[in-house]
Amino acid sequence: MATEPVLDIVSMEGGTELRPAGAWTSAHSETLESLYRSAEPQVSDKAVLTVDMTHLGEIDTLGAWLLEKLSRRAQTAGRVSRIVGMSERYAGLVAEVGQVNRHAPPAKESLNPVIALLDRIGRGGLSALQDLAVFLQMLGALGIALLRVVLRPRSLRFTSLAYQIHRIGWQAIPIVALITFLIGAIIAQQGIFHFRKFGADSYVVDMVGILVLREIGVLIVAIMVAGRSGSAYTAELGSMKMREEIDALSTMGLDPTEVLVLPRVVALVCSLPILAFIGAMSALYGGGLVAWLYGGMSPAIFIARLHEAVSVTHFEVGMIKAPFMALVIGIIACSEGLRVKGSAESLGRQTTTSVVKSIFVVIVLDGLFAVFFASIGM
Repeated sequence: MATEPVLDIVSMEGGTELRPAGAWTSAHSETLESLYRSAEPQVSDKAVLTVDMTHLGEIDTLGAWLLEKLSRRAQTAGRVSRIVGMSERYAGLVAEVGQVNRHAPPAKESLNPVIALLDRIGRGGLSALQDLAVFLQMLGALGIALLRVVLRPRSLRFTSLAYQIHRIGWQAIPIVALITFLIGAIIAQQGIFHFRKFGADSYVVDMVGILVLREIGVLIVAIMVAGRSGSAYTAELGSMKMREEIDALSTMGLDPTEVLVLPRVVALVCSLPILAFIGAMSALYGGGLVAWLYGGMSPAIFIARLHEAVSVTHFEVGMIKAPFMALVIGIIACSEGLRVKGSAESLGRQTTTSVVKSIFVVIVLDGLFAVFFASIGM
């Protein structure tokens, strides 16, 4: 049976000798810590510290490390430290522990600021190219899955498609209508407040109508869908990836893109134009209400002015953008979900990345569409 650890401290002329005995193992960790604390102040008093291990019964990594710490404390104080009487049985362990943390970490090289900037730009460009490759890969896989569904319509999972449309379309109507109503009201209020100084109150209708139908309506709805539904897609697919359910689908001979991604993206493409239309109507209603209550413009005048200022072309521009924005949001959300690794940290990181990328790409896409429609006269 292992005996309790003991540490005798003997002061000699010109030196201090430590004589550990008993079992210096982790089973007696509390006792060893107490012995270490009692010996620590005395190891640097004399010029030489000797550790006599002749009477040591057992030792493991914990005991060897505590004796090593005492030796290093003496060396730090400029004293000489040595070990005597060590059994060959424990020589390898003590020598191995003695090499721990001996080498200082290499000094971090200070890069030239210009080189560091170029390095960040290069890494950012490489990361953007990798993201583009992932996007194109998902787009290609989605196109192949869609082609298979067209050739075999029965393979489309209508139940999943209807469920996704209900989730991201029908259930999103209240929040979309509320937010766009408030945005339309704010635009109208600010327009009336500033245009009134120039006696141009009626031009508020032009501003609200054109902005809502061409730009703000579909853009705000797309951003809301990216934050609401895109993050949900990433979290769902990421959780399935963590639980290896996607690997199980592949093992069963099913295409995860066709089973999981296609219904979600198609539901998003079908739902976003409807939500954009509802959002645009809600924003126009909010603008008209504010123009009536705040600006003193009757609903009849507002509608008549809106009919003069807005054409079907403005409505078409907004509706044409919606499916493309939905496609981009769906592909980014699903591809980021499939890139989740096996940890909750990875799931949270990819979900955040999905939302940020989706919103950024939607805004860029809206700008490209604005330039394109302006160039063709729409």
